[in-house]
Amino acid sequence: MARTLLGVLCAVALPVLVAQAQTARSAKPSKGQDAKAPAPAETVKPANTKHEPALPGKQAAPQPTPLPAKPRGYAVVNELGRPPHPDVPGPVRIPESQMEPLKWTVLDGWTTEDHAEVFAVFRNSCKPLIGVARANNDQRPVLHALASVCRRALALNNPSSERAKQFFEDNFVPTRINKLGDATGFLTGYYEPVVEGSRFPTQVFKVPVYRRPHDIIPPPSYVKGGGFPNTGQSTRKNADGKIVPYYERGDIDNGVLDGQHLEICWLKDPVDLFYIQIQGSARVKLEDGTVLRINYDSHNGHPYTAIGRILIERKEVPREEMSMDRIRQWMATAPDGGKELRSHNKGYVFFRVVGLSDENEAPGAQGIPLTALRSIAVDKALHVYGTPFFIEAELPINSLRSDTKFRRTMIAQDTGSAIVGAARADIYYGAGDGAGKIAGRIKNPGRFAMLMPRELDPAVAGAAMPLPAARPNVEEILAKLEKNRVAGDKPPREHTADKADKTEKTPEKPPEKLPPGTGSDPKTKTGPNPNSKSEQPRIRVRG
Repeated sequence: MARTLLGVLCAVALPVLVAQAQTARSAKPSKGQDAKAPAPAETVKPANTKHEPALPGKQAAPQPTPLPAKPRGYAVVNELGRPPHPDVPGPVRIPESQMEPLKWTVLDGWTTEDHAEVFAVFRNSCKPLIGVARANNDQRPVLHALASVCRRALALNNPSSERAKQFFEDNFVPTRINKLGDATGFLTGYYEPVVEGSRFPTQVFKVPVYRRPHDIIPPPSYVKGGGFPNTGQSTRKNADGKIVPYYERGDIDNGVLDGQHLEICWLKDPVDLFYIQIQGSARVKLEDGTVLRINYDSHNGHPYTAIGRILIERKEVPREEMSMDRIRQWMATAPDGGKELRSHNKGYVFFRVVGLSDENEAPGAQGIPLTALRSIAVDKALHVYGTPFFIEAELPINSLRSDTKFRRTMIAQDTGSAIVGAARADIYYGAGDGAGKIAGRIKNPGRFAMLMPRELDPAVAGAAMPLPAARPNVEEILAKLEKNRVAGDKPPREHTADKADKTEKTPEKPPEKLPPGTGSDPKTKTGPNPNSKSEQPRIRVRG
């Protein structure tokens, strides 16, 4: 019985092994064929190749079938993770962060949010976001999943607040995100200053606003045609032709760039310029009444240093009183000390003129106008522009005390060199002194819920992943074959091993005595006799 079952199992497995061996032999390159050359079946013709007509009496050569294109953004293997399947987005991995899926009911204030307003701001980010995804330079799964959501958003015009709320809940999963080991994130505020200026230097306006110098060399991460990186060391060539770090703030304030005709305009107060550089944009009211809009263009590559921290360490300003207004007051009372204090922040920002009217908000790093109390600046190395976040915090908005509830959905549309981390955001408050007073007070913890595209939810991605082929049930196969054998429907094929056993049991005839001189006689030294039938090779039966 055991031998019968063994024979049946071998009868099932042997044809598979033989087929695999034949496939392997056919795949092996023949002599003279380049082993590295691709197999003809994998040849892909360009899509625009014309098929040549068949000649009379000849069949047309079969055209190779083009290989299917890999889904954009999902087939790349890098530090962001390997996708589980070509049609399923890869895992979301944000360095130095921890994430936890939430329910919508956990978000305090979500139901009372103005979802129609949020949807309009999110929709503004969609066209540039889809353009970046189409360029296929950024392989982060969040980008391509957001692009899919954006295509659905662009098909929805002016939805009601309830309809917009349903859109977000259908397409996103709220996900708590924090830096590893932290329970909350950190919030600051920024705004667009409005200052007076002149196109020409005067006795009143003598602080220059510079455009990008001609000799500055961007950081190594710069890509030609792309924006100037907001981090990394900018450099220059010195008189000896050596590459050295670009000039520091102290050098530039002392006139190292004078005479290069880099001035866009002139301001009254160096403190105004300092804060414009921190904010990244400004509206300059010129003497003739026109408004000049300037925006961040590049930087000298030196790190940002918070001068407020220096004042606290020197015990010049108490920690609980620290704000941008308080720093400005201190520098106004000590002009020389203010210049020395500013020089500790070696970073320096250069600007460009943007063609905006006085009514438009400043553009963010995504290239679209910001929206007050809806746009945030994030760490662009970790987050994708256009990503929605629901932020909960208690902020000093109505007073100096942090007792104003802040429960709002924000859209990532900007960045900054000081904005670093997975749960770090700079809230845009608008333009003017009023916005500046509030923004300058914001230095508070906050709870971040990143709205993750539903395609990236592990449960949804797992459901979309195809299941592997079922493993064969060997016991059922053997039982069925045995049943067929007993019933006589299809007796099992006799295995070659059984034939070998029968062959071995057949008694062999004793060898014939050969005449002297043949090679079979061990006493002789002559070679074999080719005419002797006993010297023909025996047929071996494979076991």
